[in-house]
Amino acid sequence: MALLLTESDVKALLTMPLALEAVEDSFRRLADGTAISQSRQRVRVPGQALLNYMAAADAAGGYLGLKIYSISRGGARFLIPLIAADSGDLVALIEADYLGQVRTGAASGVATRWMARADARTAGIIGTGLQARTQLEAVALARKLDSVRAFGRDPQRREQFARDMTARLGVPVTPVSSAEEAVRGAQILITATTAAQPVVEGRWLEPGVHINAIGVNYAEKREVDSETVLRSDVIAADSVEQSKIEAGDLIHAFGGDASRWGSVRELADIVGGKAAGRTGLGQITFFKSNGIAIEDIVVAGRIYERARERGLGREVPLWRKEVRAGER
Repeated sequence: MALLLTESDVKALLTMPLALEAVEDSFRRLADGTAISQSRQRVRVPGQALLNYMAAADAAGGYLGLKIYSISRGGARFLIPLIAADSGDLVALIEADYLGQVRTGAASGVATRWMARADARTAGIIGTGLQARTQLEAVALARKLDSVRAFGRDPQRREQFARDMTARLGVPVTPVSSAEEAVRGAQILITATTAAQPVVEGRWLEPGVHINAIGVNYAEKREVDSETVLRSDVIAADSVEQSKIEAGDLIHAFGGDASRWGSVRELADIVGGKAAGRTGLGQITFFKSNGIAIEDIVVAGRIYERARERGLGREVPLWRKEVRAGER
């Protein structure tokens, strides 16, 4: 029987330190060949819902599975069917909205750990939604921050974000009135928006800054301008293959020059020691996060195991053979 884990179960089980460890493991396993991750696919009913799905296998952890989610006027709904690799049994059905928020934050935390300057203490963040919260939480675990400047379009929302995150992290988070003010002087920059057009200009960047661009995964959208990408000395992505399909920040900057993609590093190669994340204090480093399936599956495996240990979740009978009268 499969274990059904609801959003409330996931929130009771998943912490950012656990997610950071699991997501870093997922990239290390991609690097050593014990994990496989397939790019996101999308299917749409014209004028109606959009279905997204992506798959991964984690041989080291012993799981494979999918993340499936629909987007419609009613919102987004996320589900991970988790399968045991040895038996092929469906072991869990996991509601995955909060899981996705945390693992995406964790991916930026991993990138920051491997690509930001070791002495980075100041951060800027553009976007003050739910994803921005887990982004900042993960980055604050990767580096000991002294201060954060936050910008969002809604003044009341950014004020509340600053109050909440100051209390949560124990780091002063100051709301600012422009994106430029958040970017200037930042040693770590996070963009977590739904913007279709750039909210960051490359001329604002300080030498040595590390950028986590996480907000959009559509080819026609971008959060940073081309100068930001072209000024970056090191560019990494969670998946280069997936970036070629949906990383608008890179697609726009590279234009028709396909050779530019050869300079983009896999974050897995950096974590696995096959490539350098930074070789100089003055380098600008850039991580493009699309969100890939192996992150979801490795995190889901950890959640499932914790749920079994703690007795959380509800058993759901699936594919049980019916017992007919006289067949006992």
